[in-house]
Order: sequence, then C-alpha cells, then structure tokens
Amino acid sequence: MNTPVDDTAARAADIVRARRPDQYRAAIVLGSGLGGFSESVEDAVRIPYGELPGFPAAGVSGHAGALVCGRVGGLPVLVLAGRAHFYEHGDAAVMRPALEAVAALGVDTLILTNAAGSVRQKMPPGSLMAIADHINVSGLNPLIGEPSDRRFVNMVDAYDPALRARLAACAARLGVHLHLGVYAWFSGPSFETPAEIRMAQALGADTVGMSTVPEVILARFLGLRVAAISTITNLGAGMAPHGPSHGETKEVAGAAAGQLSALLAGFLADLAGDVP
Repeated sequence: MNTPVDDTAARAADIVRARRPDQYRAAIVLGSGLGGFSESVEDAVRIPYGELPGFPAAGVSGHAGALVCGRVGGLPVLVLAGRAHFYEHGDAAVMRPALEAVAALGVDTLILTNAAGSVRQKMPPGSLMAIADHINVSGLNPLIGEPSDRRFVNMVDAYDPALRARLAACAARLGVHLHLGVYAWFSGPSFETPAEIRMAQALGADTVGMSTVPEVILARFLGLRVAAISTITNLGAGMAPHGPSHGETKEVAGAAAGQLSALLAGFLADLAGDVP
C-alpha cells in the first residue's frame, strides 16, 4: 500500500486527473537523451513540470521537463520526461514531490532509466543493463530529515526481482541483449576520476552514474515496486583514450534509444496483461 502524501502532491495529482483521468498503473522516469520514448505514448496529454506543484524545473540539457500522461501497450502510464539531480540543487530529495504525486495517482510500479558509464570492458557503450542493486557512494539520502520511523526503509530487493525477471524475459523475446549489474551513485556533476572508477570496480559496481538511487529510496519509502535500466553511454574514466563528456552521453543515449524504447514498450504491454 502506498504511503500517504502531502498537500503539494495531492494538488499535482488533482491537476493530472483533471487534464487526463485514468487508472494509472506505472510511471517511467526518462534519463539523459532518452526523452524520445515519450513520443510513443498514445492518447497523450503533456503537462510541463512548471504547471505541477512540487515538480522540478528542467535544468539539464537532454531532459525535457514534462509529464506525459497516456497509454503504452494498453497500460495507463505516466512518463516523467526528465528528472532533477542532486548536483543541480544540492537536494537529494528534489524528486520527492513528483514521486509522491505519482503515488497519489495510484501508480504501483516505477520504472527508472538513466545514462550510465560502464566500468566493465565487456559492457561497452550502446549496451543496456538492468539494475539488480546499487552502491550509494555519495552517502547522501533523500530521507534525511524525514521525522517518522518510516525513514528506516528496507532496501533488500529494492529492485524488484519479479519485475527484473519479466524485463529479462521481454528482452529475450525481442532479441535485446540485457546485461545485469550493480549501479554506483556518485553525486556529480563532475565525472569520476580514474581512481574512483578503480574503486567502483573493487567495490563490485558495474556502472556509475549521477541519478536514480535517490528515486529508488523514495519509491521504496512510498511503497512502489521498482525496475531500472541503464543505457551505457561511455566507459569510465581511464578505460578509454578520451574522458567522458555530457555530449557523448546524449549522443550515445540517443543512438540506443530505439532499443530501449522497444524494451520499455514490450515490458509495459506485458504489465498490461495483469490489469483485471
């Protein structure tokens, strides 16, 4: 059962219901360069974040900053085209109001996407990876300051194993090679150093990135199931002749977006089969 949400989230949810009423079941957060998926939403209503109380302003190129409400594969969905990051505002909980609004609309499944750097040579740029677990290298947490005992969130199986198995099955049907691994969250905005990449490898990470982990913690706090996919856009610092760049992130993510969009569409159609 979802956790109760505050008045800001309730007002945002009311705006969505007024603009496009439906029984929303899943929400998808689109990472850097991955916003094209929102164009595939059917019967869509697009609401800029600026019109929704508590939603973050778009502050990074490659993030549109709009909520797209509609259906994919017959499933009622909310697509968050863009996210805010800790490094923009110094606030790990910057996505909390948006996710609380999603929960208030009845969503029970959150699908997170991101662009990430690989720390494994066998998982090159252009690959897709389902996240099985994460390492919070930053030490930050979006629930710092939460006064209730609900802040002590159980993070075992935070990335829902059943959803992950369905993602893998869908990828196999579509002929999409889907890696499985661990994501390490660095605060950004600077990219990691070669020494930090070696540390991430030693800790057991497979990818590094600057998002997603705060949203997973918030989602579990709100009682949402989570699945997450990384699009690999670069090799980590020291692993390639050149260092990573945001331009490369957007370019490679855009090139791989078709494969990711096909996987998301197939996965959501599969989830639609669960709806009574």
